Amino acid sequence: METTVITSALLLVLLFSLCRTCQSQREEEDLLTEVVTPSPASCFCELKNLGQAFPWQTLEDMQSASSNCTHAITKEQLTEVETLLDSLHYRLLDLEKDVKDLEEAKDEGMYGIISLRIIEIELNEISDLLARLNSTTRNHQALTARVAPQLEILMTEMEKLVDFDRMQVVKKEQENKRVKRDLASCKTELQATPAPHSTSAPGNCPFGQLRNVSGPSSYIVTQYGTSYTYGAWGKDPKPAPGKEDWYWLVVLTSSNAYGNYIRTYSSHLTLIAAQSVSDVTVTSSNPTTNSMMGPGSVMYDNAFYYNCYNSPSVCRFDMTSKAITSMSLPGAGYNNKFPYCHLTSCYSFTDIDLSTDESGLWVVYASEANFGNVVLSRLNASSNPVALQTWHTSLFKKAISNTFVTCGVLYATRYVDKEYEEIFYAFDTITGIERGNLSIRFKKVSPIIQHLNYNPRDQLLYVYNDAYIITYQVVFG
Repeated sequence: METTVITSALLLVLLFSLCRTCQSQREEEDLLTEVVTPSPASCFCELKNLGQAFPWQTLEDMQSASSNCTHAITKEQLTEVETLLDSLHYRLLDLEKDVKDLEEAKDEGMYGIISLRIIEIELNEISDLLARLNSTTRNHQALTARVAPQLEILMTEMEKLVDFDRMQVVKKEQENKRVKRDLASCKTELQATPAPHSTSAPGNCPFGQLRNVSGPSSYIVTQYGTSYTYGAWGKDPKPAPGKEDWYWLVVLTSSNAYGNYIRTYSSHLTLIAAQSVSDVTVTSSNPTTNSMMGPGSVMYDNAFYYNCYNSPSVCRFDMTSKAITSMSLPGAGYNNKFPYCHLTSCYSFTDIDLSTDESGLWVVYASEANFGNVVLSRLNASSNPVALQTWHTSLFKKAISNTFVTCGVLYATRYVDKEYEEIFYAFDTITGIERGNLSIRFKKVSPIIQHLNYNPRDQLLYVYNDAYIITYQVVFG
């Protein structure tokens, strides 16, 4: 737009100069300028603007408002919440360690006032961090409420100013930016690291055996609070170019059983701040045909896989085309026939559970033909998913609380108590060997784990734990 104004000004100056030096009357007309020569003896120009005057004052107001917004929202403010959460996380880890040390010292008769004082100091620091976190969150909410209307006004006024761009400079600039983005996207795609599954066959793990699970590495409650305890989240192990840092979140908002949209976030920071990029609608209503049923969903290769509503089938939702295709699992239990369970209760609609690992996409379910025991199938990741290979185990599905797959090995967990879960079982798809003597425990934030999936890109377990979204580090050796 500035280029347009400068160009127009130069044209007017040139025309004015020609009029003062001309020896005979010259008439020039265009859409914006009218030249009037009163007498042959003198040569001067009277310029009349036949178009709408450019609103300079509006432009200056917009520049001032934009500058105010820039000063109101700083980079430090955007990262403040994440910094406080990280500090709080490490303080809690220190506190947990010091309390354990104190308990051991007490058992050995070495109870000391110094240890108590250290714990007291840490509690005070944690309390201070919580207060700062609450204050910062309130400030961010107030800032959002104040700035959002101003941004809407800015957008509206700038759209009006674009009408004055008669030489379409802004339009050409936007086209140039789009071309640059496309070129950058192509470059990123060409330079992208191949997905892990392209080099690792099932059962052939280059990292060694699963030895431990450490964490939780990080955890937050979703922006829905604790109202919806069932859901799933994670990152795409084979993301589309430019979406390597994106996260996805599905919350089952209908009866803790059904969902119809996927919420996406462009970074961990926006996930913490609950600033989603978009809500991608899978089905128009909920529940209905092809709605999500249960928390056993995953994202893989820019497509979302889940248990189709009221069906023993896997649905595939393409995140780009929004097309839905499905594949049937003959004989598979669904609608709470073979869900995950522990001694006193079962987890609703967890009959069909999708997983990812280095070799691709998997589905875990049970069937009457296999006496309610776990069946594992490896799927192809295409627009029309099919089972490439299927294995039948002797593990009763209603006796386990969750599963995940790493390097072609199926691992199962069981509920220990409100604080701990245990990986106790493994099935190797290459050798067919089953082991039920593993004892890898990890701590939970809340009693029930509704969703558990392994991501080979970062070797993290992504867990949905009673409305908390959590990550754990997988340790190989």
